[in-house]
Amino acid sequence: MDSLARSLDLANHHGNATCADIKAICAAVLEYGFNGAFVNPVYIGLAKEKLGDKAKVGTVISFPLGQDALAVKQEAAKAALASGADELDIVPNLGRFLEARADKLLAEMKAIVVAVKEARKDAIVKFILETGYMTDEQIAEGAKLVVESGADFVKICSGMGPRGASIHDVEIVRKAVGPDMKIKVAGGIDTRQEAEAFISAGANRIGTSHAVEIVSK
Repeated sequence: MDSLARSLDLANHHGNATCADIKAICAAVLEYGFNGAFVNPVYIGLAKEKLGDKAKVGTVISFPLGQDALAVKQEAAKAALASGADELDIVPNLGRFLEARADKLLAEMKAIVVAVKEARKDAIVKFILETGYMTDEQIAEGAKLVVESGADFVKICSGMGPRGASIHDVEIVRKAVGPDMKIKVAGGIDTRQEAEAFISAGANRIGTSHAVEIVSK
């Protein structure tokens, strides 16, 4: 088994994803030993049916904009867990942060973490920072807020924003959060060379729709 595979989440968050597409990525997860399949919320049950306990099922909440009300995010997260999700990649309201309301962003993230952990203690929470909209200083501050919220991962980029994650982003976040906080990256990571570079820079997990290509070349 390719050791890199365990660091990869095979994702399909396209608006035209079909049941056949989800079955295909689940089959690939099992064949190649990826960490899990990340699907849109409507397909959580199907992914869980195909993967069982052999791999993780992940989904996205308030994706990709993060502009839903807090209560909507909390209910969506709890519904995802009830459907069988193990990991949640959640988009916080970055607008609050960018208008100098870091307190509002932190309060939102903390409330989401509480709701998730009350529903399922071992559920994994990742908050997505869309770093393409942020300065280096904002990236560092935002990452520290994610740690303070009690989340399990800082995720860099949704893969749907102005750009994908960069090595520079990872270096900033790793310096800001220290060695213990986990980091996930996404957005345009298509080759083994790129994936290995992100891991070397300090990322723990990579979300990609090209996981098979990464481990096959």
